[in-house]
Amino acid sequence: MGMLPVVPRELTTERVRSYWERFAPRYDRSIRFWERVLKMPEGRRSMASRATGDVLEIGVGTGLNLPLYGPDVRLSAIDLSPAMLAQARRRASEIGREVDLREGDAQALDFPDERFDTVVFSLCLCSIPDDRQAVAEGVRVLKPAGRMLLLEHVRSPSRIVSTGQRLVEPLSLRFQADHLTREPLEHLKAEGMEIEEVHRWAWGIMERVSARKLGQT
Repeated sequence: MGMLPVVPRELTTERVRSYWERFAPRYDRSIRFWERVLKMPEGRRSMASRATGDVLEIGVGTGLNLPLYGPDVRLSAIDLSPAMLAQARRRASEIGREVDLREGDAQALDFPDERFDTVVFSLCLCSIPDDRQAVAEGVRVLKPAGRMLLLEHVRSPSRIVSTGQRLVEPLSLRFQADHLTREPLEHLKAEGMEIEEVHRWAWGIMERVSARKLGQT
């Protein structure tokens, strides 16, 4: 097994893209263990079941969520890495899922204001250089009264667990472009989103959030 590519400590968009370009062929295999331990499939299914209408998934990766969306969903998805998108396109073709897959930067979405009924972030805010800006962009393209859905690993509320996360984070950032102590729920609140549901599990490091954008449709 080859060594993981090293990511410099200062995460920039280009450096993060470079990491995922190299890691894309191994992503699905490498995440299997954590999918089981952290019960990610259950979180993915629950999140995707709440998506309705015109849906944008930000950070689609290899497309692990694609089979889980309802048949009536009109799905668009972006990712920073062309190599990850190639995997997602292959998966979409295998399952017969129609989806508009595009290369894009979550920090500057190439979509008009109030375009989508649902915006999804799934295990990507940990590696976006400016996660606060990414959430703000997600809110911008969300219709009034639209729903934002998050499935992320976050800073644990347990002092013991969060201390361990802080100790490991310098290594995870350097070798995997992965923040361990972020809490995107704070960004949703700062954007004025109405929090509908927050569900935590796995020692508090996994979080699923449903939030509404205030306003009339």
